[in-house]
Amino acid sequence: MSVVELGRFMDDLAEASGKAIMPFFRAQFALEDKARGGSPFDPVTEADRAAEVVLRAMIAKAFPAHGILGEEFGTERADAECVWVLDPIDGTRAFIAGLPTWGTLIGLNHHGVPARGMMHQPFLRERFTGDGHAARLRGPAGERTLRTRRCADLSQAILATTDPRLFAEGEEADRFRAIEGRVRLSRYGADCYAYCMLAAGQIDLVVEAGLKPYDICALIPIVEGAGGRVTAWDGGPAAGGGRIVAAGDPRLHEAVLRLLHP
Repeated sequence: MSVVELGRFMDDLAEASGKAIMPFFRAQFALEDKARGGSPFDPVTEADRAAEVVLRAMIAKAFPAHGILGEEFGTERADAECVWVLDPIDGTRAFIAGLPTWGTLIGLNHHGVPARGMMHQPFLRERFTGDGHAARLRGPAGERTLRTRRCADLSQAILATTDPRLFAEGEEADRFRAIEGRVRLSRYGADCYAYCMLAAGQIDLVVEAGLKPYDICALIPIVEGAGGRVTAWDGGPAAGGGRIVAAGDPRLHEAVLRLLHP
């Protein structure tokens, strides 16, 4: 399959998953807590599962030899050369609250390395795509190339994280607070949308912990395609999830790594 055909197939995935999700958004639906009353609250909805069923069926039909890693239904053929990494609704808490900062993450890993990614926000009709070399946004205002913002100084940076309470108390939370205490502005709750705003040059830095591969793999080619960097806190690969730092300016990324992993 050519690059153009692959892009069309990913668009088809986005279209089909959006159709499965949108009837549930800002409507009544069944909700389950995967944490079973524990902390933190870990919700899953009918929409999450309906969308992943559609995505898996389409991938299995088009690429029966490919692997799939999805949030709701686990892993198939994890050792395949190409593995699709799916999060049908990244930002389920925002989805439940009726806030449009969630998105469907569709990533494709090649030999374990994120090669292509899409974040689809069907309510806003936005698709952020990237291949690690370039990144684009398509939406109601048209299509444009994404470029991160130049910002080398932490004191001038805008920082985003999903929720500061997700950092483990102690060293992990202390290191995040040390970063947050130096930035110009911090914002919470944007989930995958924060990474896309970083790629678009609106945000300079995203610092998170406790991520799974399906939370980050699709976003890496978008951020890096726009000129940013995404790694673990120790500077290693981010595709496995865990503690993640993304920055629009490589100089800012290096400065933050020195604080997160001295």
